[in-house]
Amino acid sequence: MALRAAPVELPGIQRRPEQAFGVYVHVPFCITRCGYCDFNTYTPAELGGVNPDAWLDALNTELELATARLDAPTVDTVFVGGGTPSLLGPARIVALLDTVRRHFPLAPDAEVTTEANPESAWPDFFEAARAAGYTRVSLGMQSVSPFVLGVLDRIHTPNRSASAAREALAAGFDHVSLDLIYGTPGETDDELLCSVDTAIATGVDHVSAYALVVEEGTALARRVRSGELAAPDDDVLAHRYELLDERLSAAGFDWYEVSNWSRPGGECRHNLGYWNGGQWWGAGPGAHGHVGATRWWNVKHPNAYAEALQGSALPVAGFEQLDVEALHTEDVLLKTRMRQGLPLEVLNAAERERAKTVVADGLLIAEDDRLVLTPRGRLLADAVVRTLLG
Repeated sequence: MALRAAPVELPGIQRRPEQAFGVYVHVPFCITRCGYCDFNTYTPAELGGVNPDAWLDALNTELELATARLDAPTVDTVFVGGGTPSLLGPARIVALLDTVRRHFPLAPDAEVTTEANPESAWPDFFEAARAAGYTRVSLGMQSVSPFVLGVLDRIHTPNRSASAAREALAAGFDHVSLDLIYGTPGETDDELLCSVDTAIATGVDHVSAYALVVEEGTALARRVRSGELAAPDDDVLAHRYELLDERLSAAGFDWYEVSNWSRPGGECRHNLGYWNGGQWWGAGPGAHGHVGATRWWNVKHPNAYAEALQGSALPVAGFEQLDVEALHTEDVLLKTRMRQGLPLEVLNAAERERAKTVVADGLLIAEDDRLVLTPRGRLLADAVVRTLLG
């Protein structure tokens, strides 16, 4: 029997007290694995004995160790992701937030988000989460097309996502988000627009939309490689992005990051923390954290995660210390993607010269002391960043 690798000792970390602080909790459970997904998730058949209660116990231990390392900073945002947090059910989703509060004080106006899948989130889940102090729900909609859902191996019915969003709003959530995927092989323009229109009609205040990416090791990748499905087409993806951006803009949603739109006040503060170079503790199997100049990631499998914590060691699989150049690269990469734009002061002299070329090409526009992507620039955001960095 192979021995598990010992956890890596996390070095001393220096939190920047002037920056907002978040907590991300990774819930590794899913009923089935969607064909396109390469997230760190496990179905019941893959777990071999780990159950949600044991996972919650291990999470409690990790957060206890975390607060000892950080001296319990006040938390501005909490994000419970996965996986499928809604599989925890009402009682455990409440217990999870209680566990976070036990170790970290939450700011009075803290944003507390849980992801949920439509097939496992029902009114009792939303009501319990809202009463416990969650302020935001992010639902995986992906599409309302039966064909697209079938290709993606999603198990919810086409109408369930919209119903779940309305149930969350009825439970008292002011902030509800729906995630869409566009560019699935065989998807039509009308199918995409029907999904966008359905999302708008629910009354949610946030929509995320992501181009389908074929990740190695997934069932979707095997189907594309075998020729059963065509690979996503870049021109089609660009066209679909323009369609959904136009539709969302007409409905009062403004883009604030290349893949995210919201009504006024509906932006996800936790994700804004990521994009603005903020700090967060990542808890749970495979979770990533970033505090000061240190980034680390936990062991992936829930068994190894729990085993490490039984020995009172942080379940760290690896870490890196980000130097000035790495932090600068990330700053340019992330801020360029945002509607607020990239401050010119972030760029060095050579990068400012290269920026003139990108502006001349119509991909960036100067707004005061910032550079903001044009509509065409959003389609080529990665290329813009590569040009700026040289």
